[in-house]
Amino acid sequence: MHTSQRPRPFRLAQLAVILAAIVSLTGVVGITPAGASVFNSCTISRCADARSADATWASKGYPTSSGWYTWSGGKYNYTGGRFYNREGQLPSGATYYEYDVYPRARGAARDAYRIVVNRSTGVTWFSPNHYTDFYRL
Repeated sequence: MHTSQRPRPFRLAQLAVILAAIVSLTGVVGITPAGASVFNSCTISRCADARSADATWASKGYPTSSGWYTWSGGKYNYTGGRFYNREGQLPSGATYYEYDVYPRARGAARDAYRIVVNRSTGVTWFSPNHYTDFYRL
């Protein structure tokens, strides 16, 4: 007698792991979604937080190696290193580095809030949604 096997159901946990891997990889290599928008000023909520984070990263000399850095209040913050601007949303010909806006416990998951800094001019862009939109600070 032939018995057919039912395929294993696709689990939500497996989907979450796959999505986390995709988000992690795109953050590491600096891929910008094709529908990204770039704005010449920042007046949305959280711009003040991004400016504060920018000032703190500037005081640390805008580190270029990815990793965890000590922050105030016993917290840490992460820089992912080089942002490659592969989609060309930001001005071309620059060397950019990306930094997290909000500190957290060392090793905690990263959120979507980033600043991207042009190393030669110091111009900083805020992305509240992991490189979908950019606002110049």
